[in-house]
Amino acid sequence: MRTFNYKYLENKTWDNEIMGLLSFIHEARGKQALYVKQKPSELEKLVEIAKIQSTEASNAIEGIRTTNTRLKQLMSDKTIPHNRDEKEIAGYRDALNVVHESFAYIPLQVNYILQLHGMLLSQTDTGYGGHFKNVQNYISATDNTGNCITLFTPLSPFETPLAMENLCNEYNRIIGEGKIDPLLVIPIFIHDFLCIHPFIDGNGRMSRLLTTLLLYRNGYDVGRYISLEAKIAKNKDAYYDALYASQQNWHEEKDDPVPFIKYLLGTIVAAYKDLENRVSLVSDAESSEDIVRNAVQNMIGKFTKSDLRMLIPSVGEKTLELYVKRLCDKGEIEKHGTGRSTYYVRLK
Repeated sequence: MRTFNYKYLENKTWDNEIMGLLSFIHEARGKQALYVKQKPSELEKLVEIAKIQSTEASNAIEGIRTTNTRLKQLMSDKTIPHNRDEKEIAGYRDALNVVHESFAYIPLQVNYILQLHGMLLSQTDTGYGGHFKNVQNYISATDNTGNCITLFTPLSPFETPLAMENLCNEYNRIIGEGKIDPLLVIPIFIHDFLCIHPFIDGNGRMSRLLTTLLLYRNGYDVGRYISLEAKIAKNKDAYYDALYASQQNWHEEKDDPVPFIKYLLGTIVAAYKDLENRVSLVSDAESSEDIVRNAVQNMIGKFTKSDLRMLIPSVGEKTLELYVKRLCDKGEIEKHGTGRSTYYVRLK
């Protein structure tokens, strides 16, 4: 059986790219603490948007979708799910809310992982939520000819419970010793979790919930304000490429987790940059019109009012529409299309 021993990390030399990513994240975390003190109301508005984006994106990666209107209704818990996809979305909503609100009280233990998985699938008609797999699963892809090919074979159902116990114990041991930066340990844990693939369904979504949980528990809560899942969904091919590269020779314990470490650290860096950008848009403005104008100046190419709304949630919808129209009238931006096809471009 595959063993888990992170002791080697104490003597490992990391390349300049990884060291640069770590340095940026450490510095950005300090800046975030200042943002929380200086702009608490603006950041609080980002929280609900991030939850919606995270729930939508993490499910969309797995092909689970609904309309924007239904998504907002589900997120506000003002409707009941109408189909299997919406039940999956509602389950992720509930699990993510628990992570957001109670991360300090959720240690990395097998029983908590099983409970989160049970919550994830609690509204579906399946009976395997909260239970490890009982049949062999495979990580597969479809080639250009339509044939299904196996990319990776995870651990067997028989091996899974003990492997998960050992994996959690090793993570807790290395984090408890405090010798290795948690930002290095977290991607390795997530990578090993995905290689075990402990559940019949929901492994990818669980990996993203656990990523958020572990980052929060180690003081990196940028995902509270900027959706990490949305960043992953936007670069889904890079995510799968990094995971595939790191999975090679995993069963023989000769795998190299560095590609996945770089991918996840890069995603966290992108989130911190996005947060800094959003805060600066508000900090440099004297009025709502200035905020909208600053946001427009940050746009490259086509953009929509939804793009602006996500960037500057502190501006109300009607106010945003007013100032977008005003910028059009002043010739600073130009409107194209109608209805849902409407987009804008900068002219200045």
